[in-house]
Amino acid sequence: MIDYLGDLLEGLLVTFQLSFTALAIGAILGLAASLARIYGNRPLSYVANGYIELIRGTPLTVQLFIIYFGLPSLGLLFSPTFSAIVALGLNSGAYQAEYFRGAIESIGSGQMEAALSVGMSRFQAIVRIILPQTFRLALPSWSNEAAYLPKYSSVAFLVTVPELLARSKLVIAQNLKPLEVYTVVGLIYLVTIASISKILDMLYERYKFTVE
Repeated sequence: MIDYLGDLLEGLLVTFQLSFTALAIGAILGLAASLARIYGNRPLSYVANGYIELIRGTPLTVQLFIIYFGLPSLGLLFSPTFSAIVALGLNSGAYQAEYFRGAIESIGSGQMEAALSVGMSRFQAIVRIILPQTFRLALPSWSNEAAYLPKYSSVAFLVTVPELLARSKLVIAQNLKPLEVYTVVGLIYLVTIASISKILDMLYERYKFTVE
């Protein structure tokens, strides 16, 4: 096992790169989409809702294939890693949008009204009052996305990104021990996801609060 563990850990580093970059992209897209749905005008709200429904209603694998195999027909050619990050980021953003939307809607409307009544603009109220509470309230749901993205990123092997699963296939081709290798890979995923979940649970316990 020691002979190929290094190769698998190199793949795990690529998995982390994909996961955390996609998580950051998804957070930006998700927050923007949730704000557009709640506070945007009708056209903006429709666009945000269309993005969320389209992404949540189609498989991640299909989205990845459209980006990597489909867009070149339109003259848009991306590397395997970039394609995987874009697909994962877009997919994560649609789910994070719902987490943020639920958190925002759980905040009493009286807080926005109070902010406007003391002379704040809507933008100032969102930035100073709504968003700080939103991030804390969304943390439990958001942590699921952060923990599960390393698993979802395994689809990247379909476009030859050398992440953990792709590395495992190369190792198996060399040592012909699929049961042993896949067992180790499963344990790596298990430890990784459990560790991320534990860290995020600790953060939630530290920063959680209730909103009246």
